Formats: sequence, structure tokens, C-alpha cells
Amino acid sequence: MAQTYQANGWWTDETIGDMLANGLRQAPDAEFRVHSDVRPWSGTFADVERIGRRLAQGLRDRGVGPGDVVAFQLPNWMEAAATFWAASFLGAVVVPVVHFYGAKEIRHIIATAKPKVFITFQEFGRTRYQEDLYDDVPIVGVVGRDFEDLLAAAPFAEEPAIAASDPAVIAFTSGTTRNAKGVVHSHQTLGFETRQLGDAYPPGLERQLTAAPVGHFIGMLNAFLIPVVKGTPIYLTDGWNPAQTLSLMLSDGLTFGGGAPYFVISLLDHPDFTPAHLDYMRYAGMGGSSVPAATARRLHDQGVNVWRSYGSTEHPSVVSTHYTAPAEKRMYTDGKPLPGAEIRLSADGEILSRGPDLCLGYLDQDLTAAAFDAEGWYHSGDIGVLDDDGYLSIVDRKSDIIIRGGENISAMEVEEVLQTLPGVAEAVAVAAPDERFGERTAAVLRMKPDASLPSMDDLRAHFARSGLAKQKWPEEIHQVEEFPRTPSSKIQKALIRKMVADSRAV
Repeated sequence: MAQTYQANGWWTDETIGDMLANGLRQAPDAEFRVHSDVRPWSGTFADVERIGRRLAQGLRDRGVGPGDVVAFQLPNWMEAAATFWAASFLGAVVVPVVHFYGAKEIRHIIATAKPKVFITFQEFGRTRYQEDLYDDVPIVGVVGRDFEDLLAAAPFAEEPAIAASDPAVIAFTSGTTRNAKGVVHSHQTLGFETRQLGDAYPPGLERQLTAAPVGHFIGMLNAFLIPVVKGTPIYLTDGWNPAQTLSLMLSDGLTFGGGAPYFVISLLDHPDFTPAHLDYMRYAGMGGSSVPAATARRLHDQGVNVWRSYGSTEHPSVVSTHYTAPAEKRMYTDGKPLPGAEIRLSADGEILSRGPDLCLGYLDQDLTAAAFDAEGWYHSGDIGVLDDDGYLSIVDRKSDIIIRGGENISAMEVEEVLQTLPGVAEAVAVAAPDERFGERTAAVLRMKPDASLPSMDDLRAHFARSGLAKQKWPEEIHQVEEFPRTPSSKIQKALIRKMVADSRAV
């Protein structure tokens, strides 16, 4: 497979640092702007590259080099780009961390990825810097406190000796395991994904606003790699604000190209929305969570060109519908295999995939052995069907994941916190339908005799004490006298999900 990928030009000898350096050299004056109430910034690619190279040299002076791990947990700020670019110039392995992850997740990431550097923030929203979390990290930089102290006077100018097959990024994603999984991508897999996604962009998205967190794998690609390769401006916002986005469309001519359904629908439903805004949202690439048929039809009826795609952090781009495909395929299927990607369905309908953008595996070798077979197929845990034209549709998930606005939430991780609630005998967390986010977390509890069901206020206070990120907290509570079970006494979560969905429909 490696020989095939190289022969087709899908894998090259270019590292991510090479890719960035070449792109930045071609478009140094491209605009880079952050729309933020707390840390706005405006400049050019060259300005950010200069900061990134000074940071790279500052880290090099402190002993950081090729193969070392550099983590960052930042909102969509300029410093996030500078850190990502700096690490790439050094030939270091980058670990992007979603900015709303809490203490529990940060401790796990530090323990498993073992970063030599961690760049984070002093304060953002309700989150404050907790110094004790980083006791095991040799170099810590805090934006808003001492980030600038890491910058050297002169920029980094070396060419590190690394191979394109070496690890480039470790992206943490929640799944069926208790803790987030560290997914390892090489320069080859990440480079191919960058080029492939960039080539798939329809015309008219050159001034696209990125609201997806840059700690997400796809948010990172869309913000820090694809625009550099294409020579298009970078516009970031550090919080999703439909009113701000609609205003920027008319004032600055910015476009919005899709994402999880919630983002696009929140624009259409906002009181500031007018037909004039449709000129700046002519396309909506939908992915990251389930796409309701009614949502796709509504956008189509508004004149928005909807197309869908399917992938994961492990295998980012498996199938997609092209924006020129027939409307019925674009709206109601997830697409055909992309260049180099292969798919097949197991006997029970599970989607198996492989291709040039498939990750190398996980940091945890046991997880790698469980998810990848001897022929290189990745077992996704998702259930799909193929139509007569070869278009894939995702119909269910074997893996117990809740996808809230594109963010993967491990049900097991939530259940462990639920189980420590006073009076709880058994606890289950499942996905409940949500009009805004696609899915939300529902807590289903079997209480001990004479124990009362906790209120939502009690539940929120309990989760706040746990340190789990707020986005993972249950947003509704249900009580059962007994859970439906298999003959082996395993709780039948599919029936629980149906019960929760039916109760909301009443």
C-alpha cells in the first residue's frame, strides 16, 4: 500500500514543516485575523510566521528538537497558529488540545503523550490556568502571562532531519474507552489529508471564517494548514456567535462553509439573518455529527448547496459527496470513497476503511491491536449501507459515542462520574436527539431503594466537582426501575436510546 500511495503522489517526502514553509513563502502578505472580544489580532502570514520561528528558536535553545512532543491548549488565537507552526518547523510532534478540556482530560494527555512543552492560556471564559496540572511538563508557556518569554530574538532557520513517515501530530479523541485516545498521524498522512481537503473546497470559500476549535483535528487543518497551502487568508473566531458571523458576512465579506449542522442552522434561525446572507453561505459541507434529512432539505430549499462527508480522527476523509453531485446524493448519503480510500462492510455492516490519510495507530498499542487488522483495515465501529451507485450512508454506531456538535464524548467516561452520585445504583449515558447540536448527553439512572432522583442542579454541581469538561455533562435526566438487558445481563443501550428519544417526542 505504501508503494501505491507513493507512486500515485498521495504520499511525498514533504514534511509538514516543509509544506508550511513553502506556502508561507508564496503568500507572506495574506491576511491573518482573529475576531475575539478578549484577544483580537490582525496581521499577515509573515507576521505570524516570524513569531512562530522565534518561538521555535526559543524552544530549540531550551533543548526541544525533532521528535519531541509539543502540546497546546488554546482558543482560536494567533498564538495557537504560532505554536503549531513553531513545532512543525522544529520537526516536533504536535498535540492540539481542545480548549474546553478540563483537568481530568489534561492530566491524561500529559501522562500519555508526555509533552516536553505545553502552551496554554491564563484565562478564557470560566476556565483559569491551574499550575499544578503541569508539574510533569519541563517547559510551560502561558498566553497572557509569559508566552512571550519563550520567544528568541532571532528566528529559527534550521532544517530538521526528520522523515515524512515520522509522527507529526497526536490528536486526542474520545471514544468507547474511559479516556481520550491519542491518534498518531505522520507527515505523510496529514499532508495528504491537507491537500485532499483543500482540493475539495468549492469556489467562493477563499474568505472563510473558522469557528471550529483549533484543538480539533479538522479545525486545526482548516485553520492552520489548508489556507497556507492554498494561499488564502485565515480568519478565526474564538467562540461561536451567530450574530457576529452574520455581521462579518456583510461587513467583511466573510463566508461560512459548514461543519456540524448546528452551526449552519443557528445562522438561519437567528433574528439577524436576511436573504442577503445567503450570498455568503452558498455551500454547506456537513459532517462531524449526524445530519438530519430535514436539515439538509431546509438548506437545499434555501438555495444552499449541501454536501456530506464521513470520516474520523483516525481516518479523516473516507467518503464524501462532491458539491457537483446530484442533490439527492448530496443531501441523503455520505458519499463515495475519496481518492486512495477503500471501504468494505463486514457481515454485521461495520465500516472498515484504509487509505493514505489513515493514521498510524494509537499511543495505546492495545487499542491499535483492537481497531486495526493484519491487512491494514481500520474497524470504525460505525454501521453503514451502500446503495446501488456505491454511495455510503451511516445508519448506526457500534461504538458507544455521543457526538455533540462534532465533539466526541465517551459515554463510559460520563457514566463513571454518574456512578459516584449519591443514591445511584446503575447509570447509563446515551445520546439524545438535539435540534442544535445533533446529539446531547442524557443520563439514565436506576436509583437505590428509597433514594430520590437528583435534580439537574445537583447533577451539574457534581460534574463541576469532577473536573470533566462542561460540554460532556448530561443535559437531561431519566429514571428507570430496571434496564433492559441481554441474556448475559448486558444493558441494551440501543433500547435505552430509543426510550430517551421516544420520551422527548411525546
